[in-house]
Amino acid sequence: MSDTATLTFGDSNYPINILTGTEGEKALDIRQMRKDSGLITYDDGYGNTGSCESTVTFIDGDKGILRYRGYDISELAQKSNFLEVCLLLLDGELPTARKLSEFEDKISSFQNLPSEVLHAVQSVPPSTHPMGSLASGLHALGGACSHLCTNDRAKDLENFDDAAALIIAALPAIAAATHRQKTKDNLCPPNNSLNYCENFLSMMFAKDGDAPINPSLSKALDLIFLLHADHEQNCSTSTCRMIASGGANPFASLSGAVSALWGPLHGGANMAVINMLNDIHNSGDDGSKFIQSAKDGKSRLMGFGHRVYRNYDPRAKILKSACDEALAALGLNSPILDIASRLEEVALQDPYFIDRKLYPNVDFYSGIILQALGFPTNMFTVLFAMGRAPGWLAHWKEIAQTGKRIHRPRQIYQGSNLRQYIALEDR
Repeated sequence: MSDTATLTFGDSNYPINILTGTEGEKALDIRQMRKDSGLITYDDGYGNTGSCESTVTFIDGDKGILRYRGYDISELAQKSNFLEVCLLLLDGELPTARKLSEFEDKISSFQNLPSEVLHAVQSVPPSTHPMGSLASGLHALGGACSHLCTNDRAKDLENFDDAAALIIAALPAIAAATHRQKTKDNLCPPNNSLNYCENFLSMMFAKDGDAPINPSLSKALDLIFLLHADHEQNCSTSTCRMIASGGANPFASLSGAVSALWGPLHGGANMAVINMLNDIHNSGDDGSKFIQSAKDGKSRLMGFGHRVYRNYDPRAKILKSACDEALAALGLNSPILDIASRLEEVALQDPYFIDRKLYPNVDFYSGIILQALGFPTNMFTVLFAMGRAPGWLAHWKEIAQTGKRIHRPRQIYQGSNLRQYIALEDR
């Protein structure tokens, strides 16, 4: 097979090199096309544009495949945990026992927020969305640890391991401080005897005399983080890479990614699932009427289907069993969960949903678990950001190590042609 394609424009032919990925993906290398032919490509929303070469994550949406650094997500979910996956994404390889232990120790040592960061989080207006507080907290964290936040790419790469561990350690504390400010509860300090997710749940919800955290619940949260750790070139990850391409440090780049994730079309899907279930329940429906309304095109079934996956979201298969286990551990029996089960059952059997590949996705199950764990819906996207942080950091590192120039997309101008200025009195 030829390793070039040919573009014919007018009377001229232009060869275009073909790039081939390690999984057989092929792409037209158009970097010289404008210089050679004067043409650029148009791809609204970048839906068919490869913006980079990356070694972090591979997705095949048609086959339902998701791999971190070559490792299948189902095997990682079964055998690994979030902090180990953090190192896998950051370093490219599974860590040794010693390196994982050192990383866990470093995370523990970084869990107490600097006073300046805590002050920044507590100083935002009470009406600020938790994602706004998270972005502010990341900027403040970079300012409080300025030796790790230089905007000098060589120095930031040299300090990357400490910066990455600091960010991963601080995000739960920032999130918990944000939550407790809104509930007007006293802060709960980190407990180094607990693992990452147990400690976060404790900082969020612990009261005096609380019983130990149920392992099934911390395991479910750990799995949510692991399954969200990276997902290729989505809106927030692409934002992180674009900011990093300008030479920005990890703290600034991740703060920008948090803001991109904040949008309801990206990070708010699991919150939309819970809002949908509540609306169905409040209407007196058991889900039957809503299903028919969705089939008639009058209602949107949130948490089903995915822009990338044209098959069952591999993360959803994994999270379903964790969802069932967590709900059993909590002993929950609610009409909201009954409605969710009914929607899931119908969607997996009804030809209308099967033909349209509207399978439950990861947001459907994660939203149910997070509500069952007691997280308010406005914190759901914050938890998404906490899980995605190692992926963002891995992409920042990739840009810092291999990026040659600032990202700068082109456009097709459709505005007015040259016009003459009209004096104010003549308009």
